[in-house]
Parts: sequence; C-alpha cells; structure tokens
Amino acid sequence: MAVRQVDEVLLAELRERVAASARGWRPGAEVAGLRPLTGGTSSLTFVVDVAEAGRDDASLVLKVAPPGLAPVRNRDVLRQARLQKAVQGRSRSLAPDVLFADAGAPPEVPPFMAMNLVPGECLEPVLLPEEQRPAPATVRARYLDAAGVLADLHRIDPRDVGLADEPVVGLAAEIDRWTRAFATLPEELSGDYLACAQALHATMPEPLHPVVNHGDFRLGNTLCEGDRLNTVIDWEIWSVGDPRVDVTWMEYFTDGSGHPAIAPGAPAGTPSGPELVGVYEAAIGRSLPDLDWFRALTRYKEAGLTGLLLKRADKDGRRVTDALGRMRPALPALLKETLDLVGR
Repeated sequence: MAVRQVDEVLLAELRERVAASARGWRPGAEVAGLRPLTGGTSSLTFVVDVAEAGRDDASLVLKVAPPGLAPVRNRDVLRQARLQKAVQGRSRSLAPDVLFADAGAPPEVPPFMAMNLVPGECLEPVLLPEEQRPAPATVRARYLDAAGVLADLHRIDPRDVGLADEPVVGLAAEIDRWTRAFATLPEELSGDYLACAQALHATMPEPLHPVVNHGDFRLGNTLCEGDRLNTVIDWEIWSVGDPRVDVTWMEYFTDGSGHPAIAPGAPAGTPSGPELVGVYEAAIGRSLPDLDWFRALTRYKEAGLTGLLLKRADKDGRRVTDALGRMRPALPALLKETLDLVGR
C-alpha cells in the first residue's frame, strides 16, 4: 500500500473525523482550524484549533499515523496514547494528556490521537549553534531537572498503571533491534557491526527491575520553559525494560560526552555526564552498576539509528548538513567506541 500524501483531500477527511471526535470529547466543540506542525518522521503532526460557545478557544496537538502504512511500531499512535494516559496523575507532567483518539480503518484511514498543547521550547542544546541555544545556566538547570523527571518516570511500576501485559524488552533484544537496523544499511554505513553485536552479547550485565523507558530521552524530546521541563514528548519507541537504557542515552547528549554531532564552538553549558547520572541516582535512590556496558549500547544504537536516517536521506537525494552531516564520517568511530567500552 502506497503512502498517501498530505493533500487537501486528506486534510478534509481528517478535519471531518476530528470534528466528530471533538464533539464526543466536548459537546458543542467545533474545529476552527487544522494546520501542519513540524514534528518527527514516524507520524504526521497537526495543530487543531477548537472553538466552543461559552469557552475560550483551545489549541490541541493531533498525531496521525502515516496514511497507507500499517500503524505498527513507531507509527502506532494509539500505543503512544496508551502510555501517555498511563503516566498521568504524577506530581510532574510526564506526557501530554490524551483528550480523544480514533482507531480509523488502517492503513487507508489512519488512526489519530489528540493531546493538549503544552507550551515550551523543544531544543537539543548541544546540537545547536551557540546563537540558537538558551543561556548556559538555563541549559544546565534544564538538564538537572530532566534527570529528576526521568527518575519520576522510572519510579512507575508498569504493573500499577495498566501496563502489566507489555513485554519486557531484555538486553539481548535491545542489541538485536539495532543489529537488524544495521543489516539494512549499505556497507559504507554499517561497518563491522557484527563484531559489536557479538561483543555486546558476550558481556551483557544482569538486568535491573524493568521500568517504563522513553527510548529517546533527551532535552530535544521535552518542552521547557525557563529552567524547568513542562512535559516529555515523542513517545514513539517507549518500552518496558532496563532503566539504564534511558539514563546513558540522556547522558550522551551532554557537552563532554564526545557525541560526534555536537556543534563546534563553545560548550552548551550542560552538567557532566557523571554529574547527571549522580543526580538521577540520588533521585531514584539507588546506584546504577555496569554503566560502561550501557554506554557501549548507546553508541551502537546511535550508529544504527543514524545509519537509518542517512540511508533515507541518500535515497531521497537530500544533502545532509549540521548535526546529521557531522555524523556520517563518525560512524566507524562509534563502533570502535562500542568495542572499547566493553573491553574488546
């Protein structure tokens, strides 16, 4: 089934379906506008303007599975909605609230979910030129707040929030996921990934008690105002698994991490990686063993994920620059770091 383009026909269909769902959410609500919003690559994102007599106008965020494709894995917006509903009611907002959803009739009629529009900046400081970043003191404060928010997320027992039926993604499955990604890449992007996969499998540590993992937890997937996070967004690859998968991924987007996509020039002002981990450990109330293995997994994952993005860009004939452009020559080094961190 071919992927449908976002055209006037699709927008009209969406507007009609969203209007019906909005009236079920709030009788009398009318859709006054529907416009695209810049977002990720796994779903379509829109802002919906809702008007209702006797109430202030409201703006919602609509996430729609790509029409023409099965809504599975990172395209499963209803699975994302399930998670976002499950983590509501905490002392901090861990995800936007899901207001209504529609299962559609996929793949031609795509599912969607509507969320409250949370204010805030969505920025990854270390990947941006200096002039586009918040002040270093703000960057540091947001990172430290993020560590506490991640601890809040990981304190949730999946069984207590209706996620007992979610399969636990073990460490071997984490490795295999990115090994399958490497297997789809041309040789110039994949390198000797099998040696890394074998080394990671051979040195796997004991797992910790499974938690809800975001899967891509970093400042670039949050909405911030001032020094604090307002909420966490982009839950496409959430899972239940070892918390260290999220912790070392967040740590990798700090000034001193050696991430090859970091923008040249002055540091952004982040805490050091060990300081960030220490804040998380203090908030969660336990220390995290075997972090170097998870740092190796993080680099393996980053190389595989980046390879997929570069493959897609090459297929589309797009020239990549900035952060993604800085990644292309660095892929072999990421694989070497993976081996070094596990002592192979």
